[in-house]
Amino acid sequence: QVQLVESGGGLVQPGGSLRLSCAASGTTFTINTMGWYRQAPGKQRELVASITRRGNSNYADSVKGRFTLSRDNTKDTVLLEMNSLKVEDTAVYYCNAEPVFGMGYWGKGTLVTVSS
Repeated sequence: QVQLVESGGGLVQPGGSLRLSCAASGTTFTINTMGWYRQAPGKQRELVASITRRGNSNYADSVKGRFTLSRDNTKDTVLLEMNSLKVEDTAVYYCNAEPVFGMGYWGKGTLVTVSS
């Protein structure tokens, strides 16, 4: 089993920045990909960014050039740096960890609100 603990999030004005951190514990050696998803009110959960253990990253088109995802394999953590935030980035952000085999794991979610 893997447990994911998220931190960061909160309220920020448009154009501002926030950092989201996620720390994994448990059988972390089984994890290949880690990343963040988000779900806005009335919308489906969508991928924001993900990164493999080897460092290959993938971003949603809507966040490319604004968000950066990094990973520390020694600490089993991922950090999502979000810049130039827009109102449409408002959502609950969920940390995700995918093992090589089997079902993935989810954090409880952290709310990001972009509003003036």
